[in-house]
Amino acid sequence: MAKAKVAATKKPKKTKARSERVAKSVKPKAKKVSVKPQKKKVLKGYSAKDLEHFKQIILEKRKEILEELAILKESMMDVTTGEYASENSTYSMHMEQGTDAMEREKTFLFASREGKFLNYLDDALRRIEKGTYGFCIECIDEPKYLCKTCPLIPKERLEAVPHAQMCVECKNLKQKF
Repeated sequence: MAKAKVAATKKPKKTKARSERVAKSVKPKAKKVSVKPQKKKVLKGYSAKDLEHFKQIILEKRKEILEELAILKESMMDVTTGEYASENSTYSMHMEQGTDAMEREKTFLFASREGKFLNYLDDALRRIEKGTYGFCIECIDEPKYLCKTCPLIPKERLEAVPHAQMCVECKNLKQKF
């Protein structure tokens, strides 16, 4: 009987089935994956020589616009009195007053247009300083490869339209919608 008591107090041996159950319930540790920070895509723009060339074109156009604005201002205003030049005209009567008003309106429109163009040129100069000049704003993040220099605007376009922000293909697509 003594042997029976000893056998009853011994712990039963682990069975293979129990160890398999334990192994299945324990989840394996996840492997640590090192995530490398993604490098920001560095776009290669125009050379310093090219940018200086474009800057000179822009500065020349800017000078022309400022001269035109000065001429328009002189034609609109009498510099001595500060009044519109056509307002103190002695021969201006009835119908001529309408023509004078129309001419004045047209001059204001030209001045407004030139001022807007001047702002575009100033913006282009700022983009040269920041290093973003010459990149198509539509293709810079995701190149569409619509032109051979994507995402750069072709040099020919920038020489013709130095304040351009889009390549011709993107500009045409945008105008369609």
